[in-house]
Amino acid sequence: MPQNSAFAPHDPDFETRVRQRFAQQKIMGTIGAALGRVEPGVVEITLPFRDSLTQQNGFHHAGITSTIADSAGGCAALTLLPPGINVLTVEYKINLLAPAAGERFLATGRVVRMGRTLIICEIEVAAIRGGQSVPCAFGLQTVMQLPDPAPN
Repeated sequence: MPQNSAFAPHDPDFETRVRQRFAQQKIMGTIGAALGRVEPGVVEITLPFRDSLTQQNGFHHAGITSTIADSAGGCAALTLLPPGINVLTVEYKINLLAPAAGERFLATGRVVRMGRTLIICEIEVAAIRGGQSVPCAFGLQTVMQLPDPAPN
């Protein structure tokens, strides 16, 4: 989908910051997810198929699909925030459109609305099968802005 040019980052080094935050999410490394495109208000995360992430029918588990969608939305919101501000998911609702069956998966987070505290994002996941993209999940997410935690 096209980038939403209505949003501008408040940090010229937003991409580096988003990539660092993504690397801090240990779950992303555990499942083998990788950060792809990082643009103002839009982030993509890729995940190769792994048998160890499937449910009883051999599809990637809905929890895995939801995990990469949630992270893509949060990272998309983070692209627009100033240094020293982080994000935390408040809620999301995801519709599973088709079984998560493919060689790899592409999660996209896209900021829809920026508020003073809350940010609304579209989150979607597509399964890539034989070069074809098949939508398997779509939802809306609300994240809140909060100060970075103090270092330990």
